[in-house]
Amino acid sequence: VPPCGPMDDLSFRLGNRALGNHEGAPGLECTLQGPQLRFTHPTTVCVTGAPAPVTVDGSAVPQWEPVTMPAGAVLEVGAPAGHGLRTYVLVAGGLDVPAFLGSASTFTLGRFGGHGGRALRPGDVLHGGTLAEGTPVPLPDRPSFGAVWRIGAVEGPHAAPEFFTEDDIRDFYAADWKVHFNSARTGVRLVGPRPRWARADGGEAGLHPSNIHDTPYSVGAVDYTGDMPVLLGPDGPSLGGFVCPATVISGERWKLGQLRPGDRVRFRPVRTDGSPRPEIADGGVLARDGDVTYRRSGDDNLLIEFGPMQLDLALRMRVHALMEAVAETDLDGITDLTPGIRSLQIQTDPSRLPQHELLAQVRELVVSLPPTDELVVPSRTVHLPLSWDDPATREAIARYMAGVRDDAPWCPWNIEFIRRVNGLASVEDVYRTVFDAEYLVLGLGDVYLGAPVATPLDPRHRLVTTKYNPARTWTAENSVGIGGAYLCIYGMEGPGGYQFVGRTTQVWSAWQQRGAFEPGSPWLLRFFDRIRWYPVDAEELLELRADIKSGRFVPRIEEGTFSLAGYRAFLDENAGSIAEFRARQRAAFAAERDAWEAAGEFARAEEETAPIVPAVEVTVPVGGRLVEAEFAASVWQLNVRPGDEVAAGQPLLALEAMKMESRVPAPMTGVVVEVLVGPGDQVEAGTPLVVLAPATDSTTGSVS
Repeated sequence: VPPCGPMDDLSFRLGNRALGNHEGAPGLECTLQGPQLRFTHPTTVCVTGAPAPVTVDGSAVPQWEPVTMPAGAVLEVGAPAGHGLRTYVLVAGGLDVPAFLGSASTFTLGRFGGHGGRALRPGDVLHGGTLAEGTPVPLPDRPSFGAVWRIGAVEGPHAAPEFFTEDDIRDFYAADWKVHFNSARTGVRLVGPRPRWARADGGEAGLHPSNIHDTPYSVGAVDYTGDMPVLLGPDGPSLGGFVCPATVISGERWKLGQLRPGDRVRFRPVRTDGSPRPEIADGGVLARDGDVTYRRSGDDNLLIEFGPMQLDLALRMRVHALMEAVAETDLDGITDLTPGIRSLQIQTDPSRLPQHELLAQVRELVVSLPPTDELVVPSRTVHLPLSWDDPATREAIARYMAGVRDDAPWCPWNIEFIRRVNGLASVEDVYRTVFDAEYLVLGLGDVYLGAPVATPLDPRHRLVTTKYNPARTWTAENSVGIGGAYLCIYGMEGPGGYQFVGRTTQVWSAWQQRGAFEPGSPWLLRFFDRIRWYPVDAEELLELRADIKSGRFVPRIEEGTFSLAGYRAFLDENAGSIAEFRARQRAAFAAERDAWEAAGEFARAEEETAPIVPAVEVTVPVGGRLVEAEFAASVWQLNVRPGDEVAAGQPLLALEAMKMESRVPAPMTGVVVEVLVGPGDQVEAGTPLVVLAPATDSTTGSVS
């Protein structure tokens, strides 16, 4: 579960402070367009964030200052006027919202938290709010907004020269990155230079050089999902398999919440205290002790990596031992622990436990860890149904081919791609390998909601693939896929990149924990569980998905343990056949990589999905109006055509940006003369959309 909370936490905290609230008191975040709110009792409010028109019963009131709302009064917050994207409405005493997993914030993708786990709708009733005197936010404390942003970022965790070339890093800081319209609270997509990369591929983690073994992420990380970076937001994943060369420092992360489609971003290299630094300093590496690497992951996270960049269960056991050791120390200032495949990320409050002090403490703990061969952990066997090549996965591939790219090597059938890249004779071999395998759960939350990242215990069952590039925009809940050497069950509907093999039952139950879900624990699986699949058809799976919700279906679970010493003995006994399998797999992997090279797959620039509408000369009739886009977006829907009569305020078309639909209203009553865009077109701020002429006697009976 991501941290969620306000994307522009600075504006949110300042508004609460102005009202005398604690800084985390629940309030409203408004993206693009603010609400109309009628207050049933006197309440003091403060509106902060991007500059926007704010009125009480039609009269303008200031932002950044407490305002008293009489009973029955209507507060209206308009759209940000040119700069910034989000406004915040805070009330004295905060909104009365129940906490879920320790937070009152809404995670809309997971459908929980906040008000019913969703965005607000007309007619919703919010409780809370009281009267307070409050004080205006001082002018020097108020953030400034614009269309060009300078954002401070620290080096790491995965920079040059290990993953990126030094020229890549120089280009990163020299570029004026453009904010893509297809951004959201999960992350802000950026358009700019494509890296050259310091390595040919990701090895066991995947064919693309951006691929790594799944590692914890920090909010504000610059995550290269292929060749295109995404600034991870508060609703973004906490674990994933892509490199991050830089991370926005915590004091500058509020800017991510105000980046508007079409804005320009330039990163400035800083140290953790915000002071300037060279573009290339230490590659994000704070220290190395033998095979242990300590990496900087922002100013509030320390990433500890064990061993070489390869899949080794002994490394995961060391990660687990360190996580338990850190938890037992109860160090003041540690706020979260997130294990990856061969890494552990420790989040800290820098005001209580600075990164350099945490580093010193952890280095001592690592030295004191017990020998790996002595480690034994609880390990249940969980039997789950799998609908092979499920229709939901076929639908996701079809959507990808229609909306993202139709020429990808893994299209039109992921299972055939898995067969080819692993050197198997038939897709039946893929089927047999998946169902014969026993998958050990190495991580949870990849991507979201208890989703496991798991790998077969027997290396001969370890199918290796690469991830989608660019990623899918839609994946059905509980789809099962393989990326690198790992299997993942998607905990919820959303984007994704693993190659599909099928679909299973739920691994997350937010509201009711029945059957296999333990009370108070909405996740089904645990670290070091072993997943065994059994086949079901698509119709039976739908029945099981309904039954597991009600508690009628309970997966079979067997208790057990996992011993690294016993596992190593198994590897020694089967070393010959394992080596033979890996050699065949490496040859097929290399052949696929050569085919990609010949086809220009690695040189393929990730372009925007549709060309920008070219500039044209537009003639506007006398008394008419030219309707222009206010921000970069994609045209989602046209509601009018030439010759149509429209009334002022009537929707002319809808734009899609930031995962939201925004209607474009007619600024006057008149007649549509020309529609200059079509569905799917990409537009910039200022792009002409529609030409209107004044209504005439023939349409309204008078000249307007």
